[in-house]
Amino acid sequence: MPPLNPRQLRPARSRATGALVAVLLLALLATGCGSGTSGTDGGGEKAARSAAADRVEPLAGPVPEPELPVTAESADGKRSEVRSARRIVPLSGSLSEIVFSLGLGRNVVARDVTTTFQQARKLPVVTRAHDVSAESVLSLKPSVVLAETSTGPEEAVEQIRDAGVPVVTVAPAKGLDDVSRRIDAVAGALGVEDAGRKLDARTGERLDAVRAQLPDGSGTGNGSGGKPRVAFLYLRGSASVYLLGGARSGATSLIEAAGAVDAGAESGLRKDFTPLTSEALAKAAPDVILVMRKGLESVNGVDGLLKIPGVAQTPAGMDRRVASVDDGVLLNYGPRTDRVLASLAEQIHGRPGDDR
Repeated sequence: MPPLNPRQLRPARSRATGALVAVLLLALLATGCGSGTSGTDGGGEKAARSAAADRVEPLAGPVPEPELPVTAESADGKRSEVRSARRIVPLSGSLSEIVFSLGLGRNVVARDVTTTFQQARKLPVVTRAHDVSAESVLSLKPSVVLAETSTGPEEAVEQIRDAGVPVVTVAPAKGLDDVSRRIDAVAGALGVEDAGRKLDARTGERLDAVRAQLPDGSGTGNGSGGKPRVAFLYLRGSASVYLLGGARSGATSLIEAAGAVDAGAESGLRKDFTPLTSEALAKAAPDVILVMRKGLESVNGVDGLLKIPGVAQTPAGMDRRVASVDDGVLLNYGPRTDRVLASLAEQIHGRPGDDR
């Protein structure tokens, strides 16, 4: 393996980012959003903030009354007539988040394994690993099932449809531009379009408020235009799975909105993920490494991450700059994405060694 060539100059941090960090930190504390890890692992305050963040905020005001029936068109081209929203089964964490945010959480009767926020934790799980169990879903007598086009196995989804249950599929989110589309799709399928417009407006306003506080990244790293380079790593230490995110990982839009460059995509990785190698890391040369929190825990924190070949030799590894976000919200692109964006920006543009 050829030796790595880490950059001679570590990322420069302007004093202006200190003010940004202070402003964003106040915003994060106000909204209850936990942040990640930089320099050291964990802490009581950080854990408390993370726990507070893992809640969905329903719309204020009366619970919306669904206007049904509606004929909902799925992203897979199929149509379903939804006659009742009394027993809803959303089959992804992102879809569950939207339903609860619309104010219909009391109508949800089950969850999938990726739905981890506090209000849904006591609901029965109807997936085995990430595969849907048609029998488990049907045993709960759902009035409507919400799924992603990627939900599987396909046979299970068709079995639910064949049993006469309306199944409405939504195209997966790939970036910030998908937030409004997905809210509208779910609200329309459940007959609460007015609530959908309110949630869409609230989500957009909150995202705009975070964006207004973000820097352009100039002078804070070695990426394009001086922007910091952020590499998204998917880690599952127990299975020895280490992947580097590329242009289709789903993280690019979030990284760019936070005032940074997706190091994997910029280094030429066009797919979603590629096996992590020292050579790929050297080419990506990230100033910051972005991970899901459970992934970081699976490799025993920052110290364990730095033991993965090639990581310690990157600018991010040398500065111990690791941004972590809860698995359940990082790529959801839903009503809580403003919190994710604020947390990510605060972690990316903070100073080396900060323990937030």
